[in-house]
Amino acid sequence: MIHSSVSTLIKSVQQCTLCQKELPFTANPVLQYHDKSKILLAGQAPGVSAHMSSTPFDDQSGKRLKQWLQVTDQQLYNNKLFSILPMGFCYPGKSKSGDLPPIKRCANTWRAPLLATLTKCQFTILLGKYAANWHLSNSKSLTELCKQWPSLLDDNKIVLPHPSPRNIPWITKNPWFEQDLLPALRTRLKTIINE
Repeated sequence: MIHSSVSTLIKSVQQCTLCQKELPFTANPVLQYHDKSKILLAGQAPGVSAHMSSTPFDDQSGKRLKQWLQVTDQQLYNNKLFSILPMGFCYPGKSKSGDLPPIKRCANTWRAPLLATLTKCQFTILLGKYAANWHLSNSKSLTELCKQWPSLLDDNKIVLPHPSPRNIPWITKNPWFEQDLLPALRTRLKTIINE
């Protein structure tokens, strides 16, 4: 059972319209949360498919993410296993080269209070540069951050590229990602999930 103050916080997030004037559609915060979640999955912002279905990673990126993590739909969408808190909770719109960046006001308003309630979280997965830079408080390149996976894993977190099909060239250029990083991550997640 979620504590009443936490429940009030989640309700406030779900009803948020702070960024409405900057959004292409009606505000629809898309997240998954439980204060007892074991794993935090921090991404960018929902895509248009996730916006329409109100389900995080309800798209090609989600399919690739589940392959990377070797988790099922039932596991990924079990909020006692995974809290899915993107840097922006609403779809930000399109740019010429993909989706627009998450609107900063969202993270500035909601991130600290939400993360403070995740007291049972054992591991954090940071998807993409926006999440990595915010959580790690640095501005290194995504490749540099991903290459730090052994030390980050020791600190119960990891940085991954966003699982968007647009990142296939990056994955091809960095074979260590699938050969070394993903197997180590899967082993860690399996241990946490099966506890």
